[in-house]
Amino acid sequence: MKKTTLSLCLASVIALPGLAQARPLTLTTQLKNYGGDGAYLAFYVTDAKGQYQKTLWVSGKKAKYYKNLRDWARASGLKPSEFDGISGASVGSGRTLTVTVDLADALIDAGYEIRVDSAVEDGRDNPSEVRVPLTTAGAGKPATGRGYIQSFRYDM
Repeated sequence: MKKTTLSLCLASVIALPGLAQARPLTLTTQLKNYGGDGAYLAFYVTDAKGQYQKTLWVSGKKAKYYKNLRDWARASGLKPSEFDGISGASVGSGRTLTVTVDLADALIDAGYEIRVDSAVEDGRDNPSEVRVPLTTAGAGKPATGRGYIQSFRYDM
C-alpha cells in the first residue's frame, strides 16, 4: 500500500507541471484617433459558452471607472483579486498598448476566446468590443473593434 501511494505521489509530481504549463501571450491594441481622455480596457478569457474564466489585463489605474467595462465588470464581480497586479495606465487616443501575460496552454485551441471591453470618460462604453477565438491559427491576425479599438491581435 505504501509503495502504491508513493508511486501515485511521484507520478502526480511529474505530471502536474505538464498540466499547468503556461506560455507568454502578447496582446497588442491600437486605438483609433477618437479625441478625448485615455481609454480603459479589460482583456479577459471566456469559455465556449461565453462564461468568464480569467482576467488577463486591465488598462486604467482608477478602479472606480472599472464598472464602465460592463461585461468584464459583471463577470468578474469587480473583485480586486481579479485585477490586482495585472493593471496599468490607461492608453490614449491613437496610441498602441502592448502587454505580455502568461496563459495556460490548456486554454489554447480549446474553445476559449479573448474579449476586450473599452470605455472612455464622457464617451461610449463598448462591452465585448473585440471577441476573438483563442487559437494558434488566430495568433498574429488582427481583429477590428466596434468602438475605440482600431485593431487588436495576440501573439504567442
